[in-house]
Amino acid sequence: MFLRTERRGRVAVLTLDDPDRRNALSADLVDEIVAAIAACEADDDVGALVMTGAPPAFCSGADVSALGQMSGRDAGEVRSIYDGFLSVRATSLPTVAAVNGPAVGAGFNLALCCDVRIAGTSARFDARFARIGLHPGGGHVWMLERAVGPQAAAAISLFGERVEGPRAVELGLVWRCVADDDLLDDAVRLAASAAELPRDLSAALKATLREAPWHADFEAAVQVELTRQRKTFEQGGGAH
Repeated sequence: MFLRTERRGRVAVLTLDDPDRRNALSADLVDEIVAAIAACEADDDVGALVMTGAPPAFCSGADVSALGQMSGRDAGEVRSIYDGFLSVRATSLPTVAAVNGPAVGAGFNLALCCDVRIAGTSARFDARFARIGLHPGGGHVWMLERAVGPQAAAAISLFGERVEGPRAVELGLVWRCVADDDLLDDAVRLAASAAELPRDLSAALKATLREAPWHADFEAAVQVELTRQRKTFEQGGGAH
């Protein structure tokens, strides 16, 4: 087992636990992440997720042996490496990344796939794809550009700039940076506030946040929010 799951109230904490490989995304770990996300979604007592890594890293990227087997493979086989972090992105549950060390390559993607990122002072975000001769994958550039804007995305992905925790706050890449010893408790507290919402409400709000940049105009956004707000009124929301 390379993934530990623990419950803190309505928050499930998923910890990548393969420290000898610095929590690299091996095929086995990817399968465990996908299964754990599905189990949390099926459990009505889980309201939010925290993703973190066992020291000394958050996640060092895709397992090197898996990458070495990708040459000449079809797109489906390459995409299978993405399944772990894409399952985190796809979940309707609110997600917080507690980035406790290096988040490299696909590990950077895992952090980007979470709704909110909290960094420890030891956190380091490192795209690294281009430096090892690979084009970024898994939606990396798309997510990064949305998080930090085009110039910072270019500096990180094309020019190879690494970003430490405090600088990540300045760029908007993370919500805040806290002492390493406080990181997990801080991330769980944040996740717990979303976990207490009705799951239908948190899922609808998460969908609205995802869709917001792509509405044709303001009126379209108003109509989407009106439709979802009416559902919450019908379900008893807003009552005092």
